[in-house]
Amino acid sequence: MTMVTPLATRLDEHVRHAMSAGLPLEAAGADAQVRPSDHADYQSNGILALAKPLRANPRQLAAAVAARLEDDDLIAGCEVSGPGFLNLTLADPAIWRQVALRREDPRLGIPAHDSGSITVIDYSQPNIAKEMHVGHLRSTIIGDALARVLEFDAAKVIRQNHLGDWGTQFGMLIQYLFEHPKDDLGLGQGESGTEAISRLNALYRAARQEFDTDQEFADRARLRVVALQAGDPGTVTGWKEIVAESKVYFNDVYDRLSVLLTDEDAVGESFYNPFLQDVANDLQQRGIAVRSDGALVVFFDDIPGPDGNTAPLIVQKSDGGFGYGATDLAAIRYRTGTLHADRLLYVVDARQALHFRMVFETARQAGYLPNDVQAVHVSFGSVLGPDGQPFKTRAGVTVRLIALLDEAVERARDTVAEKNPVLDPATLARRAAEVGISAVKYADLSTGRTRDYIFDLDRMVSLQGNTGVYLQYAYARIQSILRKAPVGVPTGISIGLPLEPAERRLALLLDGLDDALRGVRENYEPHRLCGYLYSLALAFTGFYEACPVLKAPTREIMDNRVALCQLTGSTLKLGLELLGIAAPAQL
Repeated sequence: MTMVTPLATRLDEHVRHAMSAGLPLEAAGADAQVRPSDHADYQSNGILALAKPLRANPRQLAAAVAARLEDDDLIAGCEVSGPGFLNLTLADPAIWRQVALRREDPRLGIPAHDSGSITVIDYSQPNIAKEMHVGHLRSTIIGDALARVLEFDAAKVIRQNHLGDWGTQFGMLIQYLFEHPKDDLGLGQGESGTEAISRLNALYRAARQEFDTDQEFADRARLRVVALQAGDPGTVTGWKEIVAESKVYFNDVYDRLSVLLTDEDAVGESFYNPFLQDVANDLQQRGIAVRSDGALVVFFDDIPGPDGNTAPLIVQKSDGGFGYGATDLAAIRYRTGTLHADRLLYVVDARQALHFRMVFETARQAGYLPNDVQAVHVSFGSVLGPDGQPFKTRAGVTVRLIALLDEAVERARDTVAEKNPVLDPATLARRAAEVGISAVKYADLSTGRTRDYIFDLDRMVSLQGNTGVYLQYAYARIQSILRKAPVGVPTGISIGLPLEPAERRLALLLDGLDDALRGVRENYEPHRLCGYLYSLALAFTGFYEACPVLKAPTREIMDNRVALCQLTGSTLKLGLELLGIAAPAQL
């Protein structure tokens, strides 16, 4: 692996050194504030802030720093601008050298920043025996993208799919299975996720109808919950059968979404059930939780509820059952104590912000969450329909996730067929799936995480604008150019060639991937990587239109431009892979 320091970082270091050498001692260590600029490659704004404390003319200070940079092999030009800014132009050889270094490295010169840390990331969280709906989309794909980026950064990532696999509804389902053994629902038969959810839906409808119409059955179902909680072997066997069937369906959805979740990552509420009483006893013995109207709760002086009054965290209900708070506290204790996590991420919608604030504060008080362990509620907004309301069908039912994905693939089929009408049916189907699923994922990930967004399939599968399809076609276009390049091109990069403006814009953007990934891993915001990739694709389009590649005037120029194509393609592919989005070589 070759670690390549971004040009902006190197430039910042050079300007800081020049500031220390050319300004009074009081300026030592000042921020150079190097940023991209429309007037040059970069601009340094840090000198202006020093003028007042140094009681000096800012332009004179800037001139003193510029004089120290004149002989710098990284910088071709340095001009004082405005009240005391520095406009900085990089040397062409330095830029070409950077392209060469990144092109030759499998990681494109991106270092591993987080080696040795352990991150537990909790995402997706569907409920057993229930179909996944549009509400599960954001948690699943945001969590998957964050896990991929953190793993690329060399962190050890432990995925946790916190399944809703425990509760009173299982008494109803299991009791129905016991009392209707002749109803051949076919649980455990076949591998199709569609068939699995169909069987589970049939079971739920039949059990629910009997529960609602037969009081004696309802009473037996409630007793079955007690038997499940007590570990009755026959009851547990029925429960496991339902869980296994659900996982067949979940895995089918995850495969379609290209999400890296497996059965090994599934750790449901049931896993923590044996620890709940111990958590309750521990919190009560230490006075962190107290009894109130028969329930065991934690009160907070500084956390108001939605109505402005103090909101308690319910650990144990008055009937002896446990609230979600107890399960989440047990999970934190397990993840820090057994999994040795340095960081806990919970990718859950914004409506749960109050709950997680109370859980994290309680865990801190109890010592389950040590001060050196970071816990973050990675909240996100809602998926809205065209009317700006939560996305539902015309009948007012929450949209099924599979139905949504099927429609996306069908819309993408039209887009792909229009672009490439000679594709055979099998290839068309495969590419429609790659484009359609990716379009849905990119539209979600490219939206600021905490914002709501309107689900618009026509926009998502468009070849115009900031869409996943646009990026996929940009990558495919690059691969087409590379396939047509003469054998043996490029032989290398000639760093002495002058850069055309479009080459320069593209090369400088290619140097910014590390900075984009930093924004994702530090702020848990995948849209920063999406924005970077879109800017890169736009810059490549400008380069392709302004700078002939295969018809370049000389072999040296062709070599350099093909190298730019190679690095752009590799950067787009890596970025899309980190988002969990396909990058087909042909569309």
